[in-house]
Amino acid sequence: MNILFIIIEIVLLSYFAYVALYTLVFSIAGLFYKTPPLVDVTRKNKFAVLIPAYKEDGVIVHVAQEALNQTYPRDRYEVIVIADSLQPETINQLKTLPINTCEVSFEKSTKVKAMNEAMRRIGDDYDYVVILDADNIMEPNFLETMNNLHEQGFLAIQGRRAAKNENNSLSYLDGLSEEINNHIYGRGGTALHLSAALKGSGMSFSYGILKDMLKNMASIGGFDRELELRLVNEGVNVKYASNAIIYDEKVEKSNVFENQRKRWISSQYFYLRRYFLSGVLNLFKGRLTYFNSTVLRNIQLPRLINLGLISAVTFILFFLQRFITFPFELWFMTWASTVLGIMFAIPKTYYGPRLIKSVFRLPGIFWKMFLLLFKLKGANKKFIHTPHSSPTQK
Repeated sequence: MNILFIIIEIVLLSYFAYVALYTLVFSIAGLFYKTPPLVDVTRKNKFAVLIPAYKEDGVIVHVAQEALNQTYPRDRYEVIVIADSLQPETINQLKTLPINTCEVSFEKSTKVKAMNEAMRRIGDDYDYVVILDADNIMEPNFLETMNNLHEQGFLAIQGRRAAKNENNSLSYLDGLSEEINNHIYGRGGTALHLSAALKGSGMSFSYGILKDMLKNMASIGGFDRELELRLVNEGVNVKYASNAIIYDEKVEKSNVFENQRKRWISSQYFYLRRYFLSGVLNLFKGRLTYFNSTVLRNIQLPRLINLGLISAVTFILFFLQRFITFPFELWFMTWASTVLGIMFAIPKTYYGPRLIKSVFRLPGIFWKMFLLLFKLKGANKKFIHTPHSSPTQK
């Protein structure tokens, strides 16, 4: 029995130490990230702005209107709303706008199906394509910035998603989580010359590359994960651009939060299983970027679960030091490194009374997310829609 406990302790400490090291290294690297400079460019590439909208009647008209408010020349971009299961009144409103309303219908809807069909219909008269969610609002200079960066040779760019709404503690914490992801997986990954993580929206790609990639995809959930892995496999790294900003609606209701996280966690481990072996094999070929995107990032539990578990384990072991194999100081250092890595990633604007107040809600959210780990069966085999309702821009 003692041997079993020793094995369990070795496994747990190894895992948590890895998570702490990864978080701390990428978070510190993010502090050295440099915003991509904008240079003088003359070419105005043509953009297709794709906005898949599945049952998004509450926000899509406002989002389409806002998408037209770019500083970029109006004749050099087209807004394409992919209308899937929208109400007739919404369709009529969209058709009054100077946009392309692409109506689609599927027995089982997915973003990949919607975008494939839209790109088939609109043809190839575009240089680059931007993907937005149906609740996203672009900064007025978003396309201008993307065009500038593409002209510098970047083929795949992830912009900075920022919170559009922080009306309650849940949406506030969701926005904070987004910013931590921006720092660790965006700023940190780019600073280390690895591929930044794709987030599903606020992204811009070479039109031809994206179209070819999507043709071979049949993702139900987490299409952005598969897309990133396919891009990296072809030698196309994702560049994180903190100066290309879009505003994204954060969830305010617990049931919506749980469904969203269930979809994210399920897709993460689905693609971990699918690409784990190829990721390990490619490590031996020196392809660290591919290994990071396929294995190192995906093998981790969600951040809040990691933080909750290492905190609980460290607290318990403080009272059981006489029974453990490794010095308690090693466990404490692992916990402290995890916390420190997260603290480095939190923007200065979030530090204040509201952050302290919101922290008290974390144990409840942790428990809900932990229980989701046991409810993932079949989650990646069906499309789980996250509804949006707030048209308010930050």
